[in-house]
Amino acid sequence: MTYKPTRRHFFFGSLLAGAVPTAGFGSVSSLTHLGYKSPNEKLNFAAIGAGGKGWTDINACLTENFVTFADPDDKRSERSHAKWPSIPKYRDYRKMLDKEHKNIDAVTVSIPDHMHAAAAMACMQLGKHVYVQKPLTRTIWEAHELEKAAKKYKVATQMGNQGYSGPGARECCEIIWSGEIGGVSEVHAWTNRPIWPQGPEVVPVEAPTPATLDWDVWLGVADYRPYSPNIAPHHWRGYPEYGCGAIGDMACHILGTPNMALNLRDPISVECEHQEGKGKYTFPKAARIRFDFPARGTMPAVKVYWHDGMKAQPVIPGIPEGELLGDKDINGSVFIGDKGIVTTGCYGERTRLMPDAKMKDYKLPPQLLTRSPGHYRDWIRACKGGDPACSNFSVAAPFVSWMLLGSIAMKYDGKLEWDAAKMRFTNNNDANKWIKPTVRKGWKIA
Repeated sequence: MTYKPTRRHFFFGSLLAGAVPTAGFGSVSSLTHLGYKSPNEKLNFAAIGAGGKGWTDINACLTENFVTFADPDDKRSERSHAKWPSIPKYRDYRKMLDKEHKNIDAVTVSIPDHMHAAAAMACMQLGKHVYVQKPLTRTIWEAHELEKAAKKYKVATQMGNQGYSGPGARECCEIIWSGEIGGVSEVHAWTNRPIWPQGPEVVPVEAPTPATLDWDVWLGVADYRPYSPNIAPHHWRGYPEYGCGAIGDMACHILGTPNMALNLRDPISVECEHQEGKGKYTFPKAARIRFDFPARGTMPAVKVYWHDGMKAQPVIPGIPEGELLGDKDINGSVFIGDKGIVTTGCYGERTRLMPDAKMKDYKLPPQLLTRSPGHYRDWIRACKGGDPACSNFSVAAPFVSWMLLGSIAMKYDGKLEWDAAKMRFTNNNDANKWIKPTVRKGWKIA
């Protein structure tokens, strides 16, 4: 059975096909809108988050001109401050946007998950293009709001799940769409995360706030609590108020290839089938989550399993002992079809048929999808009037919306039945309170 990709597949960055019209899809910018005459001219970039991943994102966009930074943590952002000593620097992105917005074309947002939506929305409302780190948002409602805003303000967007731009992910799509492994009815994706503290022994012990940190700005939309070094700057991801645990850290990467290849959207249920070390304040040490998707066109219904806290790769029937699935660092995915098996690494790299003997004389199917210039370049090209980036918000938000169901499922026993059209659980009203965030006075998202 071969699969004929839908127009939506080809739009994965127009991405994927180049010749497909982009009119009407939103997220398309133009140099006319920006006031430029040539795509060779540099854009003026700002960074919300200049340390940690922010440092990485800034340095990946050095073809452009950085004009200002905002980061509440002076210590965390000191490398960026030292490298660009003369540009304006702020702790509060709201003040930066208020004073510098006329000189900004695009913004990288590289801060804790709970602040992604508020910062990105503020930028888009000013007509600024945005690159937002995965997992895009902490809640499902926020993802939908960012998708709507990107279309409304006609800005170029990209989520930071760089595997979407990798050749391996696209090779995996081509293999599956060729019918090589038949209809896929089961997917397993796994990670060795969390590699930060999670579990019952983790307590956010109060301590004096460092002089280098504006804790109130760091908290942003979240309810106030005293500073704890067990939360910031490194371990916030384990706390549901600020992060999404291991699934938020790694699923946008590892589940990205299954999402693209299998046209995953709107599961009908989600269940945390198993968890270990459930914490009072944090996500558990390990979890197994199952998502059920109905048939999609010619593709059969599929069960997608997410495993975190893994110490070794999963055992898959039909794979000889000792053969590597995914990556050596215990991250990857495997597609189980009625005719064969495919595995990929964390970012979709090293896509290959399994068992290993299957690859001996195998030739990849004819290339169907275009290859990316790189994840950041893909977005910068969109900012300058090119095709929408491959993980723009019309692609990223629906993906994140189903993925984030997993972070809610870990709070409950049993299956949660999901109505995507109404954006609510139909069999557990209590679970619906996690779909939308609470926002502290003085802050806003939409």
